[in-house]
Amino acid sequence: MATTVSYKDAGVNIDEADLAVGSIRKMARATFTKGVLTDIGSFGGCFQLPKMKRPVLVSSVDGVGTKLKIAFATGRHDTIGEDLVNHCVNDIAVQGAVPLFFLDYLATGKLDARVAVEVVKGMARGCSANGCSLIGGETAEMPGMYQDGEYDLAGTIVGVVEKTKILTGAKVKEGDPLLALASTGLHTNGYSLARKLLFEVAKYSHDSHIPELGAVLADELLQVHRSYLKPIQTLAKAGSLSAAAHITGGGITDNLPRVLPKGLAATIDTGTWQPPALFELLRGIGQVPEDDWRRTFNLGVGMIFVVPQAKLAAAHRALKRLGEKPWVIGEVSKQRRGKGRVEYR
Repeated sequence: MATTVSYKDAGVNIDEADLAVGSIRKMARATFTKGVLTDIGSFGGCFQLPKMKRPVLVSSVDGVGTKLKIAFATGRHDTIGEDLVNHCVNDIAVQGAVPLFFLDYLATGKLDARVAVEVVKGMARGCSANGCSLIGGETAEMPGMYQDGEYDLAGTIVGVVEKTKILTGAKVKEGDPLLALASTGLHTNGYSLARKLLFEVAKYSHDSHIPELGAVLADELLQVHRSYLKPIQTLAKAGSLSAAAHITGGGITDNLPRVLPKGLAATIDTGTWQPPALFELLRGIGQVPEDDWRRTFNLGVGMIFVVPQAKLAAAHRALKRLGEKPWVIGEVSKQRRGKGRVEYR
């Protein structure tokens, strides 16, 4: 007699998936803006573009890297989705785009509806705060692909900008000041090195209270990667913004040159700010080489604006009205022969 084998026997629980989708649908609908034309569950999400003369779509896809390992170890999944949304929002905002909609991908070996709902709750919160709609996604249960209790997470965002208002960096000139905004911790980069230093070298645990930080380690590592959408939009609308660089993987060293025209570089005055204690702790634990330290971590700088000298005072005031604490971190300079595109002094 033949053995009856169900999908559940193969490791896929359709009932658990339905439970997760039911809760996710409600959260996603709460983020819908007037541009959304389809409901959650459609084969594809449809979104109507706002009325613009020459709209240009700007898209980006990203993940949150091994920051997920901290969520797994602590059982705290409610902020990781917000990290993902904000990271993606920042990547298109620096090109002048307003986010329209977001789609997520969550893959796991064994689906836990509670965890999936917590992850999406963070995404919905991030979407609502940034004025974009969570219009769809994929939750994939794939037995044998992931360790128990683990999952992977990725997201795609689409925004729009008038063609004439795209921030390309073409207007950046020598002598332009560089205006910085602080990060909220590591954001979503450098966790592979941070985890090795903190948990393998220093032998800390996630619940260790670190005197140098004045906080529990897990709390520091799970700080939400903040959104810079409002400051970017404020400066762009005022005509005070020539370019903006989101400081992610690669640090200032690799990210700032992405918005500088050929032949120009950036001179960074390292005396204008003190990297937060977490970054100093990481460097001290592993005697991390200076170059690695600067190219792996944001060192407390999450966003850099290039502004015309004549607009610096106005830009500074506008940011302070938003509750920000901007500081001049350096200036645009000519690239010197044989030197990199970012020089630290």
